[in-house]
Amino acid sequence: MRIAFIGLGNMGAPMARNLIKAGHQLNLFDLNQAVLAELAQLGGNISHSPREAAQDCELVITMLPAAAHVRSVYLNEDGVLAGIRAGTPVVECSTIDPQTARDISQAAARQGVALADAPVSGGTGGAQAGTLTFMVGASAELFATLQPVLAQMGRNIVHCGEVGTGQIAKICNNLILGISMIGVSEAMALGDALGIDTKVLAGVINSSTGRCWSSDTYNPWPGIIETAPASRGYTGGFGAELMLKDLGLATEAAKQAHQPVILGAVAQQLYQAMSLRGDGGKDFSAIVEGYRKPSN
Repeated sequence: MRIAFIGLGNMGAPMARNLIKAGHQLNLFDLNQAVLAELAQLGGNISHSPREAAQDCELVITMLPAAAHVRSVYLNEDGVLAGIRAGTPVVECSTIDPQTARDISQAAARQGVALADAPVSGGTGGAQAGTLTFMVGASAELFATLQPVLAQMGRNIVHCGEVGTGQIAKICNNLILGISMIGVSEAMALGDALGIDTKVLAGVINSSTGRCWSSDTYNPWPGIIETAPASRGYTGGFGAELMLKDLGLATEAAKQAHQPVILGAVAQQLYQAMSLRGDGGKDFSAIVEGYRKPSN
């Protein structure tokens, strides 16, 4: 299948790589020339605009940082909708607000194009391993069409409902993730301050009721999980600025729904403080550094 893949960041690049490995022909667009060159060596075709990438494709996939980028990539004069053929399905994998997903879907529908919103969970490790969870908002017919391709990048392909529901599922999931990482950080720092070996503490937590993904897979304390960003200076992974963005989406959606998200709002402020300290580029698990005593 010829697929246009637009947005080749920490998540998009490994997703595109897996599609190339699966035998698909990819038209690629990103502002990062280095990653374009790397994927071109694997067999991808470099495009000079989203419009050019979308031409003559059987499927378009986008993975972009924020709603403003999504609107630009789809709606500008050199955007996807300026080049796509009617009947070509589109999968929007960015994490954005549900209304933007619906707006882009409506614009696409006026050109005879069906769009699914399909944000992902699983981090960069899941993107590289092809084990992502896709939360898909689409018609049942479109979901059935997309599922085989998404399964080449992910392990769990979940139909959440109509367009926009994928984004709802994602922001609710990341609301929990942001809060749970803070909880694990507080507990690990408290244990360290009180004198318990942090590896022992982590072992207890991960065999007890405190166990969660933030403790057993992505523990924020250095040296606990070898593959976690905490063990490589909080590099790679899921940036704190992105977590801050997702918590902002959750709190804004909650405001519109008149739904309280008290812990979510507190978490948002803690990640905002982390960003203010200049640590927004670190993995979000570096939130633990705000609880640790400075090393002498």
